[in-house]
Parts: sequence; C-alpha cells; structure tokens
Amino acid sequence: MKEEDTSVLLIYTGGTIGMIENPDTGALENFSLEQLQRHVPELQKLEFRIDTYQFDPPIDSSDMDPEAWKRLVRIISDNYDRYTGFVILHGTDTMAYTASALSFMLEGLGKPVILTGSQLPIGVLRTDGKENLLTSIEIATARHPSGRPVVPEVCIFFENHLMRGNRTTKINAEDFNAFRSFNYPVLASAGIHIKYNNVQIHVSKSNSALKPHYLLDTNVAVLKLFPGINESVVEAVLSAPGLKAVVLETYGSGNAPRKDWFLRRLREAGERGMVIVNVTQCSAGTVEMERYETGYRLMQAGVVSGHDSTTESAVTKLMFLLGHDYSPAEVRRRMCKPIAGEITV
Repeated sequence: MKEEDTSVLLIYTGGTIGMIENPDTGALENFSLEQLQRHVPELQKLEFRIDTYQFDPPIDSSDMDPEAWKRLVRIISDNYDRYTGFVILHGTDTMAYTASALSFMLEGLGKPVILTGSQLPIGVLRTDGKENLLTSIEIATARHPSGRPVVPEVCIFFENHLMRGNRTTKINAEDFNAFRSFNYPVLASAGIHIKYNNVQIHVSKSNSALKPHYLLDTNVAVLKLFPGINESVVEAVLSAPGLKAVVLETYGSGNAPRKDWFLRRLREAGERGMVIVNVTQCSAGTVEMERYETGYRLMQAGVVSGHDSTTESAVTKLMFLLGHDYSPAEVRRRMCKPIAGEITV
C-alpha cells in the first residue's frame, strides 16, 4: 500500500498527554496541539498525512460525558472515508468508558480507532506520551497486503499493549502500565516489532457501511455491594426518579446477600421495568449466577448476568440500548449477547 494512500486523523480531546506545567503555580494546564507537535518532532518524519482536530477548549477526562462521545462519533463519521485510521488523545481517568461507548456507537466499524494518552505530560523528560502516540499512529495505519486494516475496531493502546476498548479498565494511577484487559487477551504487543494477535481481533462480519449512533440514555446507576450495606441505601438507588437500569457490582462469581429485604427490593425494581445487570467486583473472572445459591436467588429476582463485562462496558452498553427505546425485556436479552466483542458467552 502506497504511503500517499495512508492518512491519520489525530483527535485531541484533552488529558495529561496535552498538558504542560505552569512555571508560576506548578499546576498542569492544557496547551495547544501545535505545541504537542513541537514536542514530538518525529511526527514530521512520517511520510503520510496526519491531520488534526482539537477540542476547544480541551476536556479533562473527568469531565467527559455522552455529549463528548457523540461529538467524537460525529467527527469520525464525517471524516470516515478520508482517513486510514483515527487516533484519539484522551485523559486516562475515563478512557475506558469512552472506548466502550464508541465501540457500541460506531456500528459496522471497519477502520482502527485507537485511544491513547499518558501518565506524564508530553513536555516532561520521562513522558510516556511520545511512545504511546507514535505507536498508536503506526497501529492506526497498519494494513494487510490486501489493504484491509489490521485492527478494525476501537482499542486502547498504552505502555506497549493494544487492548480491545470495551474490555479495558484503568488499574493504576501511578505506573505507566495504567490499563489492563483482564478477561480478554491483548490484541498486540509492541517491542522491537509490533506483534498482532490476529485471532483475537474483532472484524465486522458484515460489509455494510459505518452506521453511527447518537442515541444514549444516561438514566443508569452503579450499585456496589459491601458487607453491611443498608436497606435505605439500596432503596435510595433503586427508587431514584427516572432510573431505568442498574449495574450491580456483586461479590466473586456474582454473589450477593440473601437477605429478604434485598432480594425483595431487586424483584420489585425489576417488576417496575428496571434492568439490573450483575457484574463482578473482581478484576478478572465472570459472573456465574447458577453456580451458588446466592447468585441463583438473584436470577429468581430478575437480575441478568453481565458475564465477564467490565463495569465501564456494562454502563455504556446500557446507555446505548436504553437510548434506542428497547423494552426492558429486550434490553435484558441484548445485555446477554455481545455487540462488539465486549463479553464472552
């Protein structure tokens, strides 16, 4: 494939990778994409076109929300035919949420969308941002001899590993190895060479064009169980006005207290049409509600299995499905089926 046929759209949303230290206050502040390019002169050596799009003002990742996700989808959709791949520079704190959401919103995706960032600002001597950026661009342009993209899905690249976006969780606020895909193998490892795990890469089975989605419903909550959780707390969450779905973070393989009040609250919420999805608090592993009596009681109360989903993926998938106005029964059914390789059934 000729270099002149290759191009990347670099989308800067904000985050640590695009920040510089204020000499007066010592605080980290956003700076322009032009400065980013000056700090990474290697970008000028690439022999293919790199165009840039910058959020103005940049968004701290803790401020990312569904409106920003829709904006990203719009940018990718509007420019889809013009570029070989897309690289999104994003803050690390909510990167896994954005990657999960985009995997559902970009139906029929046939090109790489790689999210990356850094733990240290790009202007710092020991920054991890430069390597993450350059390798992400290389992955976004990688193609088979036939011209087909090597990684036609939404991914996160961080510290030498390419991971499926909707399988990824931030696990460290200090180390460069900030993300992990506990329940799914990495899609590529970057050393001297980038070694792709082609068997695990998701390729859309249909040859249909990209179908962007913009409908999301944020009436979703996360309820994390802990020993001694109070009935009034559970009641307050399940009775929140307008709430349509809850991600229930349970113990182990999907276990929860067998207290009558707890199961009754869940059952009553389900009867009102609320969708309750069971995911494990454990970093790795899957929900098996039929394994123990405690999990089986949840099934009887109408709770559905989230299988080996991350919390980030379960939350954004619920927003996506609820946004399409499916009935509660249909949402429950679709939560148990993979849309973009987010769960193993």
